[in-house]
Amino acid sequence: MKDIEIKKTNRRSFIKASGTAVAAGGLAFPSVTFGKPDSRKLKIGFIGCGGRGTGAATQALTADSNVELWAMGDVSQDRLDRSLKSVKGSHGNKVNVEEKRQFVGLDSYSKVLDSGIDLAILTTPPGFRPQHFKAAVDAGMHVFLEKPMATDAPGLRSVMESAELAKKKGLSVVAGFCWRYHEARREFYKRIHDGEIGYLLSVYATYYTGPVKPMPADSSRKKEWSDIEWQVRNWYNFAWCGGDGLIEQAVHSVDKVGWAMKDKPPL
Repeated sequence: MKDIEIKKTNRRSFIKASGTAVAAGGLAFPSVTFGKPDSRKLKIGFIGCGGRGTGAATQALTADSNVELWAMGDVSQDRLDRSLKSVKGSHGNKVNVEEKRQFVGLDSYSKVLDSGIDLAILTTPPGFRPQHFKAAVDAGMHVFLEKPMATDAPGLRSVMESAELAKKKGLSVVAGFCWRYHEARREFYKRIHDGEIGYLLSVYATYYTGPVKPMPADSSRKKEWSDIEWQVRNWYNFAWCGGDGLIEQAVHSVDKVGWAMKDKPPL
């Protein structure tokens, strides 16, 4: 990924000028020095209030002094409440999520997108990513979307179509392949691309990790939880929602293979 040359000091102009950076990092935003900041704050909304969403929102609020968290959405009220409390604890002065902009339910994503935000953070389980990404691009939002992009081939094709539309609209899209922003790895792959180990003939990747989170006992399920909420709360264990361990985590290794090959598919 090439460094972005900043030609204007307006933050919204920067976001539009940055184009569609689909192979970028996990919201570890690159360091950018802006000129005179906008007087109007950049409004952020995030959809999916689990650990990754909460972390992404926190990182977004750290990235610039003139941003605010404006809206939140999740399937579950308790997760939204827990996330909001966490973000307030670290960035209380940048959190402006009134109760009317705290949306709960499967349709919460559309309400967040319609709340007046400038940037959408999509951090639900990946089974929802294609639908949410399409809605965000259709609404003209700049987007950060976590990896993986989908859990099946139709979903992936939808994401690719939305990415093309975002590019035509001049929207900025950043994907959560965080190692693309890791300085040591950037230097490592630069040296590979410069030919320091010779011509690359093949790449072998491994991914070491712990087991998938175990499925909790049925007795822990509350009576008011529908089947869909129960599955979303335990999305690691349902292929439609999380893919599987290979899709969810080893996708980082697949991305590194592509990076090593200069993001050109093999012949």
